[in-house]
Amino acid sequence: MSQRIGRTGFDARFAADSDPWGTFVHRDEARKRRAILCALGAGLQGRVLELGCGNGSNSIALARRAWTLDACDAAPSAVRLTAAALADQPRASVYCRVLPGRFPRARYDAVVIAELLYYLRPYAMQRLAADVGRALTPGGRLVLAHHHVDFHDTAQTSRAIHRRFIAHTGRSWHPRFQHQNRRWTVESGRLVSPALPARDRSRTPPRYTSRRP
Repeated sequence: MSQRIGRTGFDARFAADSDPWGTFVHRDEARKRRAILCALGAGLQGRVLELGCGNGSNSIALARRAWTLDACDAAPSAVRLTAAALADQPRASVYCRVLPGRFPRARYDAVVIAELLYYLRPYAMQRLAADVGRALTPGGRLVLAHHHVDFHDTAQTSRAIHRRFIAHTGRSWHPRFQHQNRRWTVESGRLVSPALPARDRSRTPPRYTSRRP
């Protein structure tokens, strides 16, 4: 990791190129997208929150599986691209949100986070994890999809990024799905406990273990 890319960096990337990482065209990205949908679960979901929507390459597929989709990104150019991609999806909305920060709704049935967490500084990721833990309804599903190789422009290592994020939610989870290849991991869990008081989170380890479907 050398020079961290922040909000302005992502905004410039998406302004210059509508698909800077080839998420619409690369076959490996298509495989990861299918894994994300499997991790989300079968059938139509309820209120789904997507954090770090980028250019909307995952948002299109998520919108077809959600009763309502709220897609969020901090980069204005990314928000415009996602809004264009979702123009024919009446139940989908796109928001410009700096994370951590307030979500469009108070409660969600599923939260999907792909290729975002290692671009946040550790304290920002901890705050976001706590916010997600509070926002998910009982039985709600958390889907995480990230590379497990390090990039030069991230704010923290990819090593155990899912485990570290889950630990800071202050909740207990039942593992539902995991798929990985040499480069990335997609996994999901269902919320099985109420929120813990903030003072107890550091003392109570998360009950979450990964497994293959």
